[in-house]
Amino acid sequence: MNTIKTGRQNSSTIKIVYCGMLIALSAVGALIKIQGSIAFDSMPGFFAALFLGPSYGALVAGLGHILTAATSGFPLTLPMHIIIALQMALFGYLFGVFHRKFNYLIAIILAIILNGPVGALTAAFASTLLGLPFSGSTLFYAVITPLTLASALNIILAYLIFRLINKNKSRV
Repeated sequence: MNTIKTGRQNSSTIKIVYCGMLIALSAVGALIKIQGSIAFDSMPGFFAALFLGPSYGALVAGLGHILTAATSGFPLTLPMHIIIALQMALFGYLFGVFHRKFNYLIAIILAIILNGPVGALTAAFASTLLGLPFSGSTLFYAVITPLTLASALNIILAYLIFRLINKNKSRV
């Protein structure tokens, strides 16, 4: 079961409450930094994509990055962090879709590739377009390793928590 059900129908109120709690958890994760604005804010977004659905995952992942950027002082400028937040929203959404259409392993691998190397490449390109001093290949090589590592940890942890919760729900 990939969505929360109450009785016979989905409860949007319950989903909104869970979404708010996951956004708050993103705020906590935003304070656990790996490098600059790379942090543990996206795990709740990837979890939301599995537990609540891709659209909720997009919302939580996008807001999670904004929270991390804000607590870091927007080191890459506000426009750049808005681009990254939109990218994170897309990746959170796609993770939920990949999980539904394929399987967990394909979803995890594709999400890590998107959020790691593809995210770093996109950020490098966008920073060059915005004319930022720390841009292009310099930015790419500075973030590729920590971003890919953080992505893998955030995504795998989100999946493991989702699986644990679903396993416990089936026992009740």
